[in-house]
Amino acid sequence: MKSLLKIWPLLLVSFCIFTKAQKTPDSVLIKKARLEIYDNPDNTIKIGERLLKKSYDVKTSIQLYKLLSTAHIAKRNFEESLRYIMKAKELSQKTNDPWSHAEVLISVAIQYQQMELFSKSLETLNEADQYIAKIPDKNPLKYVETATSYAIRGMIYKSQSNSEIALEKFLISIQNFEKVPVKKTTNSNMSVVLYNIGYCYLNLNQIDKAQEAFVESLNYARKNYSKSLEAFALKGIAEIHKKKHENQPAINLLLKAENLCKNIGDITLNEGIYKELAENHLAMGQQNLYQQYNKKYLEMRFKRKQNELKSINQVIDNHNKETSLKSEKLKSYYRYIKIGSVLLGCIFIVILLYSIIKIRKQNKNFHKEIQQMIRTS
Repeated sequence: MKSLLKIWPLLLVSFCIFTKAQKTPDSVLIKKARLEIYDNPDNTIKIGERLLKKSYDVKTSIQLYKLLSTAHIAKRNFEESLRYIMKAKELSQKTNDPWSHAEVLISVAIQYQQMELFSKSLETLNEADQYIAKIPDKNPLKYVETATSYAIRGMIYKSQSNSEIALEKFLISIQNFEKVPVKKTTNSNMSVVLYNIGYCYLNLNQIDKAQEAFVESLNYARKNYSKSLEAFALKGIAEIHKKKHENQPAINLLLKAENLCKNIGDITLNEGIYKELAENHLAMGQQNLYQQYNKKYLEMRFKRKQNELKSINQVIDNHNKETSLKSEKLKSYYRYIKIGSVLLGCIFIVILLYSIIKIRKQNKNFHKEIQQMIRTS
């Protein structure tokens, strides 16, 4: 059940849609890449890499690295995704724009959340919140980043089986997405959050509320013509049918979901669909179909685990690099303190020697004066 409930981070794509770039050929291509990130991540990667080769603007490069990172998340290629988002983080240090910093940090937090490094994700979100606070209150980007931050927190609590706390975070996320004036840009995000709300209600055994949330998620997915999001929502509704022992309707929805996402390459989505198909066929006593889908489920599960292991190694490498940099900074800091202490000590000794020489000279003069006074008396 745990792997089935792993949250899909599709909300991560649309935070950068609000950028007010002029309609150049490149900006049109970037928009096209963003629109295809859910259903054709390979094309998004192809466009992103091509544009990155000729990008000289820091903010544009950050957006492209972030785009490539999210496209690789959609393919469950965490190692590549992490590599690109770390490049975006490195570049963001060259800008003073709080939104750029917040956006990249939230993307990093999502990466950690997907890899189940929850404490690292929450730590990164707390850092991002400091930059979100600096974005002007009337700026729609503030609502988007706040909504996304709460959505990720909700996902973390849901993964830790804290469905009540997760619901609180998700509802705050929904409230902030609803404040964004351009609704089209948040439809996909609303679909993802509602999908997760559905599972929270399912975990709390509130079946009617869960079904309502999944249906809402489906409606938002269809508004943006997102096949993958629609597949996720259908999978959620199928679980409601399974709970009610309505296995054939559940299978029908899952087969439709499988058909929708067949060219997307989302390992976790396929894993969840195959697992549900296997369980429903088993409940109906269809052993051959159960074995067929269970084999597919285990293959997807193995592939996902392999990707996660690779990405964890990448995280360890990045952590070691960060630790090494911090160590170098501390060494430099203490080196400067040491040099400063030596210089201050030298200055103090010089002043002390000068004072001693001056006092001795004064004493000699006083001695001469006294001797002279004695003679004259």
